[in-house]
Amino acid sequence: VYFQEMEKVIACVQKRPDALCRLICFPWAGGGTSQLAQWGKLFSDSIEVLCIRFPGRETRLMEPFAKDMTSMVYEVTSVLLKDLKEKPFAFFGHCFGSQLSVAVALHLKEKYGLEPIHLFLSGANAPGSEGFLAIKNIPISNTKDEEILAYLKTLGGTPSDLLHSKDIVKQMVLTVREDLRVLQTFSFEKAEMDILFSCDITCFNGSDDNVKDVQGWQELTSGDTSFYELPGGHFYLLEPSNESFLTKHITRCIENASL
Repeated sequence: VYFQEMEKVIACVQKRPDALCRLICFPWAGGGTSQLAQWGKLFSDSIEVLCIRFPGRETRLMEPFAKDMTSMVYEVTSVLLKDLKEKPFAFFGHCFGSQLSVAVALHLKEKYGLEPIHLFLSGANAPGSEGFLAIKNIPISNTKDEEILAYLKTLGGTPSDLLHSKDIVKQMVLTVREDLRVLQTFSFEKAEMDILFSCDITCFNGSDDNVKDVQGWQELTSGDTSFYELPGGHFYLLEPSNESFLTKHITRCIENASL
């Protein structure tokens, strides 16, 4: 049963049982595992890449979407806990994935005393910031499909040929809507949190993205926080040159942290 759960929730393109560290990747709202799971081929043998597959897409298309952030955190934790106890791990999240990765990390720290050796956060406003609250306050139920689609088009990252298929567009809008609904249930009260991290945090952003509130991420850790801006919009990380920078930089950070 454990193996089935693992296969369902985790995509791993390149298994590396002897890796020193695992990099767990959390995709963006509406996203699947196809892009980030492929990072497995780009990293050296010292890093094994696992990508989280959210309910309601890919091989989990027939499953209901997650209802809230807590249920997603519990699912990811239950599937990964054995592996996370076994060897060092780092998290990479983009946009919605950043928030989920932090929610999972907080849960691991609070309940199991486990902590990533590094948190890599991409294209995301710090929780509790104005930019974050603006997303939390979107009236999801009243937002028309056309508005969500227009929003997706402004972000870029959706191949235009996909947007010609009505079925694909409908499924994509539905998935994004449900992921945003989950994001809105992420209650982040810094006042209640003495459980901050001690690992280093690195934040990446596209220079043309409208993510503004990134400074708050440094309040989550007693470790160092670094900020990098790479050329491009919200999906800057899909550009091969940026992908190459990210994988090299993440490798360096992980290798330094593992020493």
